Amino acid sequence: MLDIQKIRAQFPILSQQVNGKPLVYFDNGATSQKPQIVIDAIVNYYSRYNANIHRGVHTLSQLATDAYEQARLKIQKHFNARKSYEIIFTSGTTESINLVANGFESILQKGDEIIVSALEHHSNIVPWQMLCEKTGAILKVIPMSLDGELIMSEYDKLLSSKTKLVFCNHISNALGTINPIEEIIEKAHEVGAAVLIDGAQACPHLKPDVQALDVDFYVTSAHKMCGPTGVGMLYGKEKWLRKLPPYKGGGEMIATVTFEKTTYADLPHKFEAGTPNICGGIAFGTAIDYMNSIGFDEIANYEHELLVYGTERLKEIEGVTIYGPTDLSKKASVISFNIEGIHPYDIGTIIDKLGIAVRTGHHCAQPIMDFYKIPGTIRASFAFYNTKEEIDIFVEAVKKAKMMLS
Repeated sequence: MLDIQKIRAQFPILSQQVNGKPLVYFDNGATSQKPQIVIDAIVNYYSRYNANIHRGVHTLSQLATDAYEQARLKIQKHFNARKSYEIIFTSGTTESINLVANGFESILQKGDEIIVSALEHHSNIVPWQMLCEKTGAILKVIPMSLDGELIMSEYDKLLSSKTKLVFCNHISNALGTINPIEEIIEKAHEVGAAVLIDGAQACPHLKPDVQALDVDFYVTSAHKMCGPTGVGMLYGKEKWLRKLPPYKGGGEMIATVTFEKTTYADLPHKFEAGTPNICGGIAFGTAIDYMNSIGFDEIANYEHELLVYGTERLKEIEGVTIYGPTDLSKKASVISFNIEGIHPYDIGTIIDKLGIAVRTGHHCAQPIMDFYKIPGTIRASFAFYNTKEEIDIFVEAVKKAKMMLS
């Protein structure tokens, strides 16, 4: 059992009021809130050992370098990567995906095929479309069902010797669907294709093991899992990271530079040009320590309770439609819904006046909204610091908004 009140007290923002009401923060799918220990890690870096890393022999530089590389080791251990240099610091999930897409520009040929799922965030669609435009590769899509699940029999039909890369999110940000990535990875490997998994929405709720998954690339962002914005990671199998060319040129990613020729640094620095988000990387490690101190099994169990309770409460509202899997064991703690005859934006605007933060719109997943023929949804996404009492407040606010708009 989690001590929720003790946990909530560790998040300063949760004690404030919005529009004169206690904040109810149900927009965790967009970004999580930060515990004091993570905030302190950022302040501590800038207050006590702010310096550039990997370049200085002076004390502050050594302290900063050690803290940054310790964070890399924490991330390696958390995701069970084989080597620390298989963890590449990036600005977040989007840059991680673009890094891989850029690398495959030199690998793909005209007529090669790459496969995406119908449940993707735009950041796991657009870079691959751009890649196809550059290379002549063909983008194919695993379709989805009305229950918001991938139709795996159709995935089987798409796979062939022409398939070079498959990319899919671990959990859908718009619907909360937990995708069968183990099966997706295994079947892709059977035809010799590499696999990239977007874990941005999964990592706040569960603990991926990249070796057990045998995944080629796994990406995520710190800000989804109690860490700061502007930092994330790319895990890549060593064989792929050595094969891909550098993504950016500049300092740190070089071994030697002359005007005639440049040679590149070894992993991971080959992909880490320029001064990184040093305090962000350090605080990312702190956030991972914090979440592990709570326990991911405990987080998953509690958030599932919130999902079940929230789903039952919302179903009390006449005219509500909830999107995504009806089998809640296949779903993370996200409820994406609409109320008949009311635009989701209108609901979101009214309940904001009551201190409740939810996300409304297409959630950077327009193909999903087009599939359901809707302009968007109201999305309530729960974290381990939320409560059933907050869900009650939320549901009553939605009922009030419905009454006002009907």
